[in-house]
Order: sequence, then C-alpha cells, then structure tokens
Amino acid sequence: MAYFDLTGQVAIVTGGAAGIGEAISQRLAHAGAKVYIADVNADAAAATAQTIPGAFPLAVDITDSAAVNAAFESVGKIDILVNNAGTAGVAAPLWQQTDAEWRRVIDINLLGVVFTTRAVLPGMRERQYGRVINIASIAGKEGNPNMTAYSATKAAVIGFTKSVAKEVATEGICVNAVSPAVIRTKMLDQLTPQQVEYMTAKIPMRRTGTTEEIAAVVHFLASPDCSFVTGQTYDASGGRATY
Repeated sequence: MAYFDLTGQVAIVTGGAAGIGEAISQRLAHAGAKVYIADVNADAAAATAQTIPGAFPLAVDITDSAAVNAAFESVGKIDILVNNAGTAGVAAPLWQQTDAEWRRVIDINLLGVVFTTRAVLPGMRERQYGRVINIASIAGKEGNPNMTAYSATKAAVIGFTKSVAKEVATEGICVNAVSPAVIRTKMLDQLTPQQVEYMTAKIPMRRTGTTEEIAAVVHFLASPDCSFVTGQTYDASGGRATY
C-alpha cells in the first residue's frame, strides 16, 4: 500500500513557479497528482511546469477575486489547494512603511488566500472531499521586527485557517496551515542580512530549512491519509516554536 498517494487528484499550488511552491508542486506531482502551477508570472509558471511531469501552468493574479474564480473554473475539479504565494514586503520599521506597501502585503498574503479558498470550497463541499493547506509563517506566531505587515498577515492566515476548518469540518474537507521558519528561497533577497541572521539565530537547529522539508509536511496534509487533522498549524521551524 502506498501512503500519501495522490493518484487521480487535482492540485493547485499558488506561487508554484519557484521556491517552496515549486518544491511542493514537484512533490505532489511525484505522488500522482495533476498539479496546476498558479502564478502571476505566466512565463515562470510555464517554464516550471515544463520541468515537472504532470504539471500545468495557470496564470492568475490571486489578488483579483474575479480572475481567481475564472482561472479555477477553467481547471474544473480541484481536490487540493495549496496557498503558497506570498511576499515579505518592505523591510523597515512600521513608521517607515506606507499605506500602499501595507495594502500590497495584505492583498497578496491574506486576501489572496481568502479568494482562492472561497473559490474551491463549493466544489469540495459538493464532492464532500477536499484539502486546503495554507503556508503561513513562524512570524505569524512570534512576530519579526521590521516585518510588521508580513507578520500580521501570516497571523491572520493562521486564524483564517482555524475558522474555515471548523466551518467545513463535517464535510470531508481538511484545512490546515504550515508555519515555516526561515527557508532559503529568493524571498530572502527582499530582507537584509541582519534580518536573516536574526531569524536563523532563533532556530535551535542553527540552520535554514529547505523547500523540500516544507513540501514533505504539505504532502501529508494534502493526502487522504490526513483525515482526522484539521484546523491545525504545523510548525516546520527547526525547533524555533514549541507551542
């Protein structure tokens, strides 16, 4: 018997063209899923899809609810949604951040998750099956200085996850979150070396995580084997958070 088998299932991974999203797309496709790499960068989504057997590009701006609805409707049946797309925002103290910068982070990190989750739930409820995995962050639990918008939106994603999970708990749909600590991806390029050092120093394992390590956690949460786990936040933090 193959555990965590996803044969015949359809998955959408937002922000799937690079970093954690690409690793998740590879992992789910390897497990047998048909994976749609949803990304605002159509060229990047197409390029990544070509490298993953069983993957297809899906150009979509998750901050536009109408665009999300249209793109997801074109896919048809959706069994798995991984909300991975996100932005770190501007690295600066609160008093140096503008309204526009805050709204951009909220639009991507929070409202994008709201729009995509809302788009898949009707079909999942009709079929009485579905898996939604939201990529949050340890910053949503502890808060990182000079990352107020990022920390606030990731905390909101955790609360959103717990709330939606309870709304569909009796309908065969499991909704969970994963909270990574600092992972070595291109998103770190948006931060200063001092910020990266601050976050890494808090990790008992004294290293950054890998995209493959996050994908492994997501794989379980996306599978039928995840049948009595919902409304949870799985820390993948090298021991940084223990609550």
